[in-house]
Amino acid sequence: MSGAAPGAPKPLPSSGPKSLREMPHPLATSSSEEMGPALSPSPELLLPRGAADKDLSLPNGTPVDTSSPASSSSLLNRLQLDDDLDGETRDLFVTVDDPKKHVCTMETYITYRVTTKTTRAEFDLPEYSVRRRYQDFDWLRNKLEESQPTHLIPPLPEKFVVKGVVDRFSEEFVETRRKALDKFLKRITDHPVLSFNEHFNVFLTAKDLNAYKKQGMALLSKMGESVKYVTGGYKLRSRPLEFAAIGEYLDTFSLKLGTIDRIAQRIIKEQLEYLVELREYGPVYSTWGGLEVELSEPLEGVSACIGNCCTALEELSEDMTEDFLPVLREYILYSESMKNVLKKRDQVQAEYEAKLEAVALKKEDRPKVPTDVEKCQDRVECFNADLKADMERWQNNKRQDFRQLLMGMADKNIQYYEKCLTAWESIIPLLQDKPETK
Repeated sequence: MSGAAPGAPKPLPSSGPKSLREMPHPLATSSSEEMGPALSPSPELLLPRGAADKDLSLPNGTPVDTSSPASSSSLLNRLQLDDDLDGETRDLFVTVDDPKKHVCTMETYITYRVTTKTTRAEFDLPEYSVRRRYQDFDWLRNKLEESQPTHLIPPLPEKFVVKGVVDRFSEEFVETRRKALDKFLKRITDHPVLSFNEHFNVFLTAKDLNAYKKQGMALLSKMGESVKYVTGGYKLRSRPLEFAAIGEYLDTFSLKLGTIDRIAQRIIKEQLEYLVELREYGPVYSTWGGLEVELSEPLEGVSACIGNCCTALEELSEDMTEDFLPVLREYILYSESMKNVLKKRDQVQAEYEAKLEAVALKKEDRPKVPTDVEKCQDRVECFNADLKADMERWQNNKRQDFRQLLMGMADKNIQYYEKCLTAWESIIPLLQDKPETK
């Protein structure tokens, strides 16, 4: 946040409403060397993981060394450093914090403080602070989907939880949701198109959001209206190969992540069950030591050792629940969001194919029909460009997120086993120094 001082960063130009043919794509043209030929499919879809990671770079273009670091902390430090450098060119910073519980006659809910610091000309003030509840975030996401149908909208955490499993007002759940909402807004903020959406501006600045909610579709931008897809009446013959590859990749990706998520939840459940047993197991040695004077010291040591192992296992389970699982679930939802955008693209292409067939069947020339076909072609091209660019951006974010996630998980497991090893090694001297009795 230190890089957000007013006047320090240079404001980015606003993407005002333009026709589809005049509007350059902000992602596809940002770096011709990284993106390759215009609108080319992501090579990561066809290459194995090792090949796709050779030229890994951060969103700001900084290359990342893929060689194994000495420790995960060194990698995280490098990523953090690159984020700070990138902050020098940013002009919009958003954070979600300070959750508060509100108890009313009809309902009980949580609100979060959304703080915005910016130097953009679209904002009247350099800093804003508003309170929002979950349904406000949901409203924003729906509006982004309506007004930017060609773009991938970041997912929100699930609204409902299984009854009796998680208390949605517990401190742990609220903090997990706060992190997810903060990430949701940061992903929008980092997007060169979504961050300029007027609904996003309203969400960040309006004191009373209900007044805007009642306006319905009145605030839809011209861009959103022009690319609004038709929901039915046309059937796509077949997807182009590059988009078929994207669809197959997303199906496989979500399937694998779903399997990992289910196994991870089972592991956490078994860890918690083991933790219950350990908590009952340790005190037995302490009680035994009270009956055996000569063995009291080593038995108390075993009891303390098991207690330390309990603490280490509890920390490991909390890390898995609060840090590991949310990332998996976010990317499962992310893949579903990308599939929805892909379906919208297919619908627009199907409409375009139908119009082409209609023109081919007509014997007489009608000026209006070719114009409709041309406009429909513009929508297809817009969808293609936005989908490919967002897919590329998503892949870059995914590589970074999962690299940090897996390195963090490795660190946590190493710390857990080191604590257990230290605990058990601490009782060895107690057993060795004890003279043997005949």
